Amino acid sequence: MPEVTPRRIRLVLVDDHPLVLSGLQSLFAAEPDFEVVAACLTSGDGLAAIRAHRPDIVLLDIRMPDIDGFGVLRAIKGESVSPRIVLLTAEIDERATLEALRLGVYGIVLKDLPSESLLQCLRKVYAGEHWVEHRAVGRALATFMQREAARREISRVLTAREIEVVRMVAEGLSSVRIAHELHVSEGTVKTHLHRIYEKLGLDGRVQLALLAREKGIA
Repeated sequence: MPEVTPRRIRLVLVDDHPLVLSGLQSLFAAEPDFEVVAACLTSGDGLAAIRAHRPDIVLLDIRMPDIDGFGVLRAIKGESVSPRIVLLTAEIDERATLEALRLGVYGIVLKDLPSESLLQCLRKVYAGEHWVEHRAVGRALATFMQREAARREISRVLTAREIEVVRMVAEGLSSVRIAHELHVSEGTVKTHLHRIYEKLGLDGRVQLALLAREKGIA
């Protein structure tokens, strides 16, 4: 029987530094299980390449001059094209790590890691695993997991509409503005708030806003 050639991992690379992009292309060219289908210097070109080539993985610099990595993540979230995203960055703080995890990235890799670590990361991501380099995480992963658990806890108590109201209260919106945003009457909003206070054992808006931020709902 003829030998079956294993399917290669198809990559789109997005980085605004030509030297970095060239180095990545050379790295993957030497690996038989990878294929670079597009290498892009702008996020706009990257988005077009993602939609045209439907890669398995996008290796994306988080800091881009036109659209940052988060903008790219938001642009393709919910589209029929859904490659796994790995962020490549020189540094990332806790807040950015939390946002990346929330938006569904599969990996975060620091640029000063050895090339072997990057290759290992992409192979694991292709296999369906997540890879977040420990130095990129710090306390972020623990915070993320705590917030996810808190969100699940809240969603068991409040309805989806009540959670929407909580989020708007945490953003500082008045009952009138919330009513306008939700296309309901102010009285309906006040009824929602009354039920929320009862369910959560709270006295008013200030406590609700503080709880929302603590639980990561805001």
